Amino acid sequence: MTCLFCAVVAGDSPAHRVLEEEHVVGFLDVRPVFKGHVLLVPRQHVDTLPDLPTDLVQPLFSTTQRVATAVTEAFDAQGTFVAMNNVVSQSVPHLHVHVVPRTKGDGLRGFFWPRTKYGDDADAAGHAARLRTILEEGT
Repeated sequence: MTCLFCAVVAGDSPAHRVLEEEHVVGFLDVRPVFKGHVLLVPRQHVDTLPDLPTDLVQPLFSTTQRVATAVTEAFDAQGTFVAMNNVVSQSVPHLHVHVVPRTKGDGLRGFFWPRTKYGDDADAAGHAARLRTILEEGT
């Protein structure tokens, strides 16, 4: 069985990419909590955080920090929700960090994650392009 996120990293599965770096790839979640919800994955297949090699910790988390900052600017968010599941509730067994734009009163409470949808592929592509622009400007 092929890992879905490894297929995205390899370019064999479509995704609205927002970031491609030496060790990390970022793309929009296809079932976002809110539009602009990004998943960051190490290029190397790793199942969970405890499996992440020490030399990949810094690239993954410095990228997460940059993306969390960019998401607030790209989507006029007041902040972000950054999360990671390990085994339980991990829908794809490839380590991934969720970066979700947040605004006070957005309805997200606790760990109940209602999901939304992009209007269409063009809507998702537009969100990815806005975030890519912010990330490229900050490089």
